[in-house]
Amino acid sequence: MKRQKIDQIDAAILRALQRDSSQSQRALAEEVGLSQNACWRRLQAIRDSGMIAGHSLRLVRSALGLDVVAFVVVRTRQHSRDWLAAFRQHVSSIPEVVDFYRISGEYDYMLKIVTQNIASYDRIYQRLIEKVELETVTTYFAMEAIAEQRPFPITPSVD
Repeated sequence: MKRQKIDQIDAAILRALQRDSSQSQRALAEEVGLSQNACWRRLQAIRDSGMIAGHSLRLVRSALGLDVVAFVVVRTRQHSRDWLAAFRQHVSSIPEVVDFYRISGEYDYMLKIVTQNIASYDRIYQRLIEKVELETVTTYFAMEAIAEQRPFPITPSVD
């Protein structure tokens, strides 16, 4: 997707929505210094441009008993289109995988897994390795979340 051009007001709207997407149209307009109608038009243009991909909320992992965060890096010898499609489908079918990236460097893929405990992580690991051939799977367990689910840094476009 092509980067969208945004000005100071669009940037302010996006930052405000990242902090609280449930706020009223009136509160959003007041925060960014626009009338409600002007703010609504800006927000519609932002949505139409594809910069917003839905609405969600942030949950508190510990309140849900999700105490283990694991970063899993995978190396494979397989790089065919068919293998990649099968791997993507397989990993995407595991709900505890909350982020999934193809990366450069020593490893090929990185997954962020969120689960209850080490025993549940082991079940996820067994599921991960059961259907596709992987050369190396290395797991790093987070000891503390220092900054988690931070908003994107939104700045106006520079021409």
